[in-house]
Amino acid sequence: MDLHTTAERARRLKQLHADHQPLVLPTVWDVWSARTAADAGFPALTIGSHPLADSRGADDHEGQTFEEVLTAVRPIIAAVDVPVSVDLEAGYGQKPADLVAGLLEIGGAGLNLEDTVHSDGGRVRDTQEHAQYIAGLRAAADDAGVPLWINGRTDLFLHAEDPSTVLDEAIERLRAMERAGADSVYPVSIQDDDDLLTAVVDAVTVPVNSTAHPVKHDLARFRRLGVGRVTYGPLLQLALTDTMKDMLKPWTP
Repeated sequence: MDLHTTAERARRLKQLHADHQPLVLPTVWDVWSARTAADAGFPALTIGSHPLADSRGADDHEGQTFEEVLTAVRPIIAAVDVPVSVDLEAGYGQKPADLVAGLLEIGGAGLNLEDTVHSDGGRVRDTQEHAQYIAGLRAAADDAGVPLWINGRTDLFLHAEDPSTVLDEAIERLRAMERAGADSVYPVSIQDDDDLLTAVVDAVTVPVNSTAHPVKHDLARFRRLGVGRVTYGPLLQLALTDTMKDMLKPWTP
């Protein structure tokens, strides 16, 4: 995909975030799921690292190399006419400029970047280190002339035994990502906690991304809480897995 088309898709993704409250980006993992979601009427998609890995028989948490991910993602992006964001985990050990260059070369309009560094023993980047990485992504995208949408993720709530105890630290981290150039922020693992979601939404000025289950959760609730962006993580694929098992069970020996 040429850079002009990629930039146009990135601009469209930015406008969609402004037009929708929240913008729902179904999390897809292959050409079939991407085409299905686009045909259902969704104006943008995201590719999740967990479902992508599962579809390829690989492990999540950077169980694939960056080059392997790009090879898998390229035909997915090419198969649809809508902007596609890509979950790039913690960056696969790449420098920010190299991560952006690879993503733009295959036509990605946005990316998700988390602070759990799986390639380095699963450590969590500190606030400043993660913000600096995001700043590097923003600078590289600006240098390329593409308004790449950067979704800055923190796993602090996920790793905490009691998520409420890390709220202040998480807010500090989300604000640092916003200052560094993140277009949205993603505090994972609080999708069922109205109080924590509200506190995070009130603490930043960019859209807050929440994970959602396509059946068990309700879009109106996320809208009421002020969530600006919704993705499914691995939950759409897992829901389809359960449905497929139910469909096939009567046919088993």
